[in-house]
Formats: sequence, C-alpha cells, structure tokens
Amino acid sequence: MKILKIIKNIIFSRLTLAIFSLTIQICLIVFVMSYFNKHLAWIFGLFGLFNTLVVLIIINSKSNPSYKIAWIIPILLFPGVGVLVYLFFKLQISIRLMRKRLKLETENSRKYLKQDNEILNKIKKEDRGLYNLSNYLIKTSNYPVYDINNIEYFSSGLLQFRDMISKIKSAKKYIFIESFIIEKGYMFNTILNILKEKVKEDVEVRIMYDGFGSLLLLDHDYPEVLKSYGIKCKIFSPIKPIISAHQNYRDHRKICIIDGKIAYTGSMNIADEYINLKKRFGYWKDTGVRIEGDVVNSFVVMFLELWNLTNNIDEYSKYLVKSNIKNKNGNIIAYSDNPLDEYEIGKRIYLDIINNALNYVYIVTPYLILDDEMLSSLTYASLRGVDVRIIMPEIPDKKLVNYLGKSYYEELLEVGVKIYEFKGGFTHSKMFISDDVKAVVGSINLDYRSLYLHFEDAVYIYKNKIINNIKKDFIDMFNNSNEITLDNMKKFNIIKKIIGRILRFLAPLM
Repeated sequence: MKILKIIKNIIFSRLTLAIFSLTIQICLIVFVMSYFNKHLAWIFGLFGLFNTLVVLIIINSKSNPSYKIAWIIPILLFPGVGVLVYLFFKLQISIRLMRKRLKLETENSRKYLKQDNEILNKIKKEDRGLYNLSNYLIKTSNYPVYDINNIEYFSSGLLQFRDMISKIKSAKKYIFIESFIIEKGYMFNTILNILKEKVKEDVEVRIMYDGFGSLLLLDHDYPEVLKSYGIKCKIFSPIKPIISAHQNYRDHRKICIIDGKIAYTGSMNIADEYINLKKRFGYWKDTGVRIEGDVVNSFVVMFLELWNLTNNIDEYSKYLVKSNIKNKNGNIIAYSDNPLDEYEIGKRIYLDIINNALNYVYIVTPYLILDDEMLSSLTYASLRGVDVRIIMPEIPDKKLVNYLGKSYYEELLEVGVKIYEFKGGFTHSKMFISDDVKAVVGSINLDYRSLYLHFEDAVYIYKNKIINNIKKDFIDMFNNSNEITLDNMKKFNIIKKIIGRILRFLAPLM
C-alpha cells in the first residue's frame, strides 16, 4: 500500500503534471510543424503565385510608375498582407460608384459646353501648339477654349478678397462658393454676413467645402447652421470613422461664381491667414484671378458636376449665361482635374508648358514632390537652354514635406535649374508662366496629392495682356527671395537630408 501511495503522489505531483503538460505542448507543436511542413511549399507557392499575379496587374495598370512602386514594395516585403491591403483599396464599391456617378454627370454636362469651331480653326492656323492642347482638353474633359474675356490678376489674397466682396455684394441671381478650407474669422464672417443679406434678396447661395480641409475648423453640423440662414451647403466627402479609399480623394478647388458672369479662382482658401490677418508662417503669399466672359460657364459646370455627385440633379442651363463682353483678349481655358479618370489633366498641362518652353519657365509652388516624368522634363528643359526657375517657401507649413522637397534641390541645381526661397514667408501660390505668352493660375500644387488624388481647378491663359502682370509679380518674388546654390545645400543639415531621401519612398502619399 505504501508503494502505491508513493506512485500516486509521483503521478499527481506538480512536477509530473508540468512535465506532462510540456510534453503535450511539444508534441502538438511538432505535429503542427510536421503537418504544415508537408504543405509549406504549397502555401508559399500559392502566396508567391498570388503576389506575382497582383504585381503583374499593378505593372500593367495605367497608374503612375511611382504609385506602382509604392504598392509593389510592401506586397513583396509582406506577402499576403500587402496583397490584401492593395485589394482592399482597389476593389472598394464606394470608389466604383463614385467613379460611375462622376462619369455619368460629366457626360450629362458635356452638352452645355460647346466649342466654337471658328475659334478653334483660327487657333489651328495661328498656333499649332495651342490647337493641340485645346484638342486634348476638349477630348478628355470637354472644356472649350475662348477668345473673349476680361481677366484681372491679384498678387495677394487680400487684394482678391477685397475685390470678391465688392462683386458678391452686386450679385442678383446666385453665388456659388467652393473651397478646400473654410474657417471662422474675419474673412469668412465678412463673406457670410453679405451672403445672409443676399439670401433675403432672393439670391441663391451655395457653399461647398471639403470634409478634411475644414475637419477641425467647423462643427460637423455647420451645414445645418448655414441652411438655417437660407444658404445651401454641402461637405464634400465628410470624414467618417470607416476605413475607405475614397476618403483619400479631396476637393482642393477654390472657386467663387457670381451670376454666371464672374468667376474667381487661385490658391486662396477662406481663412484669415490667406489674407495675412493671422500670422502662421510669416507673410502668406497667395495669388488669383477674376474672370469674365463665356469661360465662366466652364466654372459653373465644374461646380455643379461635383455638387450633383451626392445630390438631386440640378439643371445646368438655368445657371449658364451668354456674356455680353465683346473684346478679344488672347485665349483662356478654365479646366478641372479629378482623380477618378486616367488623364492627369493638371500634370499634362504643366508638362506641356515645360516641354514646349523656348526661353523660360517660372514656377511658384508651396510643395515640390516630383515624379520621374516631371523631374525628367524639368531637367531636359534646363539642359536645352531654357531658363527654369522654381520659387519655394523659406518658412514651410509642413516640415517633413519641405525636407522631401529639398531632396530634389541638388539634382535640379546640378542641371542648371534655379531655385529660390521666398524670404520671410510661405508661398501658397500655384502658378506657371512661360515665354511671356502662357500662364496657369489655380489650385494645383506640384505634388502627388494635387496631381493624382485631388479635385483641382485652374485657368490656362494664352497671349493675354494680364500675363505681363503675372510676370511682374514673379520678378518681384525673385527679388524678395534667396537664391539657393549647391554651396547652400552643402550646409543643409545632414539629418534633414537623410529624412528627405527616406521620405521619397512615401512621396505618393504626401
């Protein structure tokens, strides 16, 4: 009996139970490893085949090469997981629906913008380059070229704001305002007080702003506040607590339309820093234009297209006006760019200016994030003798983005591109000018988000007397900037240089 008790104590001791438990776990691990070992080749083979198929799909897609690389690297580094993330973003139904709705809306609006063939034929005889560019815009987005217009250029946000106020006060039928950012303050309150009075005069007022741009600046129910004043309001793509690829597409446009007779666009949002009433990054440099003529109809159509994406379809014709302006003043094309088609209109027009420049190309932009095609075009233009100059801010609003932008400086400087940094301030302007004959003023930055992920707008101005004013402003900016040289770059902080180079991997996301 004593022996049986000893055996029982040994069998049920903690040590024995621990050894038994460990033995079971080891046997289980060995079994699982042995089982999967037999099938490991198949599992990795399937992952490898699946990864290869997705990579081949990405390589053969129409997207930008930089975006392709940005997807391929994580897919290869993280087999399975990278593919699932890619498929999650690419196969979302919301994106397909948004693309389908926009396509239908664009097709519906095409009949309201008709190209005057007499203008086009005249351009064909006089300037083949402008004719080709006009054809491209007509075929890809249906925006006509016009030759009768009045344009006023504003070298600061404050000048544009003051002019807008005077014109908004004179509105008789409707006012449409679209902005990436709206923030309460003197600027917006001044506009809002006028809009309230206009509503009482039976003027139709609509405001559309971006859900991300004003996320922390306006209450989520602010559209209801505006509606209580009689103002129609819409948030473009409100931010929601759901992971969705369509949240990546933002409305970055800046448009104000009055009675279908006047349109404003440029780089200015609606907040006090844009008119330098609030100092954030030194002097804030914005630019814009006021346009009159039939070209305003292009702005009306682009505004209603985006408004109608999530609304009952509005009838375009009641907002379109035949201008009574008679004077011919060069040519002008108002155009928009959207991230849901394959044309990259904003980028193509910038490249057209660079690639066809004979004497000079001047550029001002707050951000400099270049893909290979843009970098190659700037390099080629400089090496063939074109005076290429780029103005950047001395005081950036986003330091990491600025480090990334500076990572291109040496490559550009080595081929003769001149780079300037605007002294004591932030250049928020987005403009190109070339050879005293062509210019672009609008909302399109020289970065991936503007060129590929945002809804944007701009005007292409050709042989218009206002180009002299734009060039004069560029000269003033050069005179108020520090020119960056290769010697300057040697003094640039090595840590910041390394950060900038590393960030190139994330460039498509910035």
